[in-house]
Amino acid sequence: MSNRAMALEPLTFFFDGGARPNPGRIETAVVVRGVVYIRDHCGAGSNDEAEWAALLHAVEMACGLGASDIILRGDSMLVVNQALGRSKCRSETLQTYLDAFTAQATHFTRLRLRHVKRSKNLAGIALDRRRR
Repeated sequence: MSNRAMALEPLTFFFDGGARPNPGRIETAVVVRGVVYIRDHCGAGSNDEAEWAALLHAVEMACGLGASDIILRGDSMLVVNQALGRSKCRSETLQTYLDAFTAQATHFTRLRLRHVKRSKNLAGIALDRRRR
């Protein structure tokens, strides 16, 4: 496949976050092109905050890779629905994450955000394996 053809294909990012315990220490994982990127000790917060931090981690990575067409896949229905505007964000803390995501989303020509089952989330699988 030519470099030009690869550039036209969307780049898929799997993201997941967790707080251990909940609330507790936040960690995030992003998987892109089969490589796992983990951020440990991302402060303290809830699982919802960790999921938002993971989405922002994925968007930051996409920007860093110069991607213009991206697919983001995560298993948090709350985060996916809030980011897509399907659910109202009633938390000031989570609204801060939503605002950051909305600002970063403008950097892409095309951005799709999809919910994926936990068992199919490569980033979640990576975090689970790391904890064992």
